[in-house]
Amino acid sequence: MKIVVVIPARYGSSRFEAKVLANKTGKYLVQHSYERALLAKGVTGVIIATDDDRVLQACKSFGAPCVMTSAAHQSGTDRIAEAVKNTPADIVVNLQADEPEIDPANIEKVAELLVRDTGAEMATLIAPFESAEQVANPNIVKCVTDMRGRALYFSRSPVPYNRQAGGVGDSVKGYWRHLGIYACRKSFLMKFTELAPSFLETTEKLEQLRALENGFTILTAKVDRVWDGVDTPEQYEEFVKRYLNQK
Repeated sequence: MKIVVVIPARYGSSRFEAKVLANKTGKYLVQHSYERALLAKGVTGVIIATDDDRVLQACKSFGAPCVMTSAAHQSGTDRIAEAVKNTPADIVVNLQADEPEIDPANIEKVAELLVRDTGAEMATLIAPFESAEQVANPNIVKCVTDMRGRALYFSRSPVPYNRQAGGVGDSVKGYWRHLGIYACRKSFLMKFTELAPSFLETTEKLEQLRALENGFTILTAKVDRVWDGVDTPEQYEEFVKRYLNQK
């Protein structure tokens, strides 16, 4: 089974312009994510998909396969679909370019969900929360699953809602945060991009809800550790410190 990791690397970013090309560590940010993906066992290949020649040239400098895609795409999923359209693949893993510290084992884990369950179209990872404040934070996406680990819903709101406590309550047990990595079958990926954005998706601003609202299955697996993505210049500086301290 061919498993391909695709890293969408858009040049623009509202909170951190050109962050994928930040290189205070001596490597581009996207290069760190690319090299982590290469360490995942069972992966057939890793591709970077971009919309800007500056990113394309940077990827060439460290030997990464990079595909130029349309700048008109509204989501990373659309960009990934274009990138793998003519690439032999059974399962496509969507890994963000700003995840330089992801554990390669988690890439393996999310792909393995679809290898084991041939009836599912999509898979993702979830992790426990550390505090009630995190659960209440709308920037951290929550996931509710059934007893088999299949996603029931994703939300920016605290779900499930503790009626007695009027929100989260004192315990975060039973609350799960969604991690921004996906695996999907290539056939489903092509079908998904043809579906119109759904009501739940546009309301919550969560693309994965389009799959649930159209009746598709999203599997989940639990991981213990949450890796830190890079969304802001401040988060990047913290990553640089951690990286340089390890050398």
